[in-house]
Amino acid sequence: MKKIETKNAPKAIGPYSQAIKVNNMVFVSGQIPIDPLTGDIVKGSILEQANQSFKNIGEILKEAGLDFKNVVKTTVFLKDLNDFSIVNEIYSKYFISNPARSCVEVSKLPKGALIETEVIAINE
Repeated sequence: MKKIETKNAPKAIGPYSQAIKVNNMVFVSGQIPIDPLTGDIVKGSILEQANQSFKNIGEILKEAGLDFKNVVKTTVFLKDLNDFSIVNEIYSKYFISNPARSCVEVSKLPKGALIETEVIAINE
């Protein structure tokens, strides 16, 4: 088991790792739309926040030697499921391999975020 960490994505805000690599699998912790330079949630709508959440995932995958094509499963947590179609548009630009996915509405996310996304990737 190996811890994956990069300065190009937000530091964990709790007792967890950005990602863990086990054999050929990488488990990326949930990424809320924190700007890694400021440590703050990006301002704006679900559009800006989804892009930042996915960018953070991309940086962690990159640190692990992977990219979005390696993702086999995603879980997307939304503060408002009415944002589903907007998130789908943005999501499809990053996750072009169409991995398996769950998407659910939750009552609250850390730091007041509108979205949190976690992924599982595989290095074949």
